Amino acid sequence: MAQGVNQENVTAWLLENIDGVVAPFEFTLIAGGHSNLTFMARDAAGRELVLRRPPLGHVLESAHDMAREHRIVAALGPTDVPVAPALALCSDPEVNEAPFYIMEYIAGPVLHDLASAQGVSDAEKERIGFDVVDVLAGLHGVDPDSVGLGDLGRKEAYLARQLKRWNKQWEASKTHEIPEMEAVSALLEEQMPEQVGSAIVHGDYRLGNMIVGDGRIRAVLDWELCTLGDPLADVGYVLNSWVLPGDPGAEEADVPTMAGGFPSRDALSERYARATGRDLSGINYYRAFSHWRLAAIGQGVYKRYLVGAMGDNRDLDLDQYKESVHTRAEAALALLEG
Repeated sequence: MAQGVNQENVTAWLLENIDGVVAPFEFTLIAGGHSNLTFMARDAAGRELVLRRPPLGHVLESAHDMAREHRIVAALGPTDVPVAPALALCSDPEVNEAPFYIMEYIAGPVLHDLASAQGVSDAEKERIGFDVVDVLAGLHGVDPDSVGLGDLGRKEAYLARQLKRWNKQWEASKTHEIPEMEAVSALLEEQMPEQVGSAIVHGDYRLGNMIVGDGRIRAVLDWELCTLGDPLADVGYVLNSWVLPGDPGAEEADVPTMAGGFPSRDALSERYARATGRDLSGINYYRAFSHWRLAAIGQGVYKRYLVGAMGDNRDLDLDQYKESVHTRAEAALALLEG
């Protein structure tokens, strides 16, 4: 039985709320999630659904809001942004000890590490890379009000709000001192640029959160950090994740872009700037912000593993995870100090 799924209760709920499904269901944890838990739910007829729920145990305030995530995915369904169709939301914690929602399963690989990208041709990797930018530009071009997401968050002062949020959650999750985190926080406050425009911001936009196929992005996943705000935060984030052979320290990076054949960061930036008309000359600030923010998020995940809220952690090197938080803080400081 999959830990995190009450098989009897969830089966009864699915039969009542999803048309055409056939019991019994087989529930399996989909590998790769370090925050919300994602399960495959396969029914007796072979239909495949996806169940998303919060991690086990205590979670930080405002995180892991299933109703909010379901709302975002459902709102984007009719747009050109590729998402898995959202089918139903269960807000009653009596069913499965926490709210959850159901999506259609989208077939295709997720390029979450180096090995997963090594069998992809260079021509397809180039197409995927440019589609990453095109989908992001498309997301940032969606009018939040027109899809019912105009009240998802405040559109202005995005960076100031994010600094407040992640400073608070860093303090709540801190298990040891990392002086670089405080130093970066101070510099981010001092060097904060003026926000130009606003958009729907994904918040965790990288290849590891995308299902691909035939050189295209078939679905963007993991919308739990989505809000309204400065679109350049997404650009800085995806550029950070775009580690290429020859980059400083790249030999340590287990990321798909290390397979080679993907477009360069400059090519991605130029394509985004052309598509949106936005100025990326100050993008290093946003890259630093994204490193610092991801370090704060990573510390929260690290603490949840320490206290057992993420289930079995035998396959995770906790010391390496702890060190990665420090490494990101140092990378952020280097970008801000030029």
